Amino acid sequence: MSNTNDTQRIPMATLDAVRQPIAEANGMPNAVYDDPALFEFERDNVLGKTWAGLAFASELPKNGFAKPVDFMGLPLAIMRNRDGELKVFHNICSHRGMIMLREETEVEGMVRCPYHSWTYDLNGNLKGTPHIGGVGKHTAEGFVCEKHGLKEIRAEVWMGIVFINLSGDAEPFEDFISPLVSRWEDFTGKGGFEKVFVAPTGSNMELTVEANWKLAVENYCEAYHLPWVHPSLNTYSPLDQHYNLIVNDWMSGQGSYTYNLSDVAGTSLPQFTDWPQDKIRQAEYVSLYPNVLLGVQADHAFAIILQPQANNRTLEKLQLSYVGEEATGDQYAACRSAVLESWKVVFGEDVFAVEGMQDGRKSPAFTGGVFSPVLDGPTHHFHTWVADQYARAQGEG
Repeated sequence: MSNTNDTQRIPMATLDAVRQPIAEANGMPNAVYDDPALFEFERDNVLGKTWAGLAFASELPKNGFAKPVDFMGLPLAIMRNRDGELKVFHNICSHRGMIMLREETEVEGMVRCPYHSWTYDLNGNLKGTPHIGGVGKHTAEGFVCEKHGLKEIRAEVWMGIVFINLSGDAEPFEDFISPLVSRWEDFTGKGGFEKVFVAPTGSNMELTVEANWKLAVENYCEAYHLPWVHPSLNTYSPLDQHYNLIVNDWMSGQGSYTYNLSDVAGTSLPQFTDWPQDKIRQAEYVSLYPNVLLGVQADHAFAIILQPQANNRTLEKLQLSYVGEEATGDQYAACRSAVLESWKVVFGEDVFAVEGMQDGRKSPAFTGGVFSPVLDGPTHHFHTWVADQYARAQGEG
């Protein structure tokens, strides 16, 4: 795990300036967006200390499947075992540190290291050590296979998202997610997110943004930019019909009172049966810190996992989920396609803004910026959270 050093340290006065009341606060400094030296530091001390989004469970389509995933430079592997359970491991053989998986694969027998052919089952247990005791001797006195399995990473799945906690000491995942579940069950009803399904079409898209992951979070937090960046969306979900929300210390976002439900040629998507009819056009969009963006509407939900690839590059992975298994059928394919296309437009419109902010972080004239006391509340909330993570990691929290 990386530690701060003199070149990485953000002065405490700078962090304190971020944590002031919003009308007086500055934003986080340019370095946390533009300095490559802070990328690994944030992996270990910001994303790694809590529950971060890694991938979607649907990326492993069947039992007995394995997939390599890069997490900010760390080689990881997700495996779906024979019982359908997902596990995450460091993607290295316990023998000589060789990368195990280079591409996703269906595993018919064992996961095999390509170097000396050591084998592991899909639960990470070391099962085969050919010639470890000499030619033709596949065991060795004193060597215990049970001590040398793949190194597992704490992982949980919620709403089809695979979350990981690198440090292993974050709060239980249920405690992490329960404030949002409780809030959104007022819309979806009890256990609402157990009733959503990913369809084979009209569910996924990816977008690469040449910007730091935090700027994507900040942009998602607020609706202030709506009239200028999303002029079409603003015609039916205008700025004055949006509201800010702070869920708790690690979630904030915005809501709309006038979301347009999907309707294609008279066909509408199924809706959550418990969604209050007087709030049928209400929708909420929450940034779940550090790197998951969520949305819920009466007829679908979505998640975006921000995969930081460099200090100035982020892969955005979107997955839409629909209400009830029926909604994944062919009769709703046109509706699903329309929903996906509408979000492609919205998120595509955001790219120039997020990339423009990244480019602006190269200017010494910009020292973190300021906030609208009325419209930037969720954005400042996120900045404060990031400042708190830096202060804690630097022993100054």
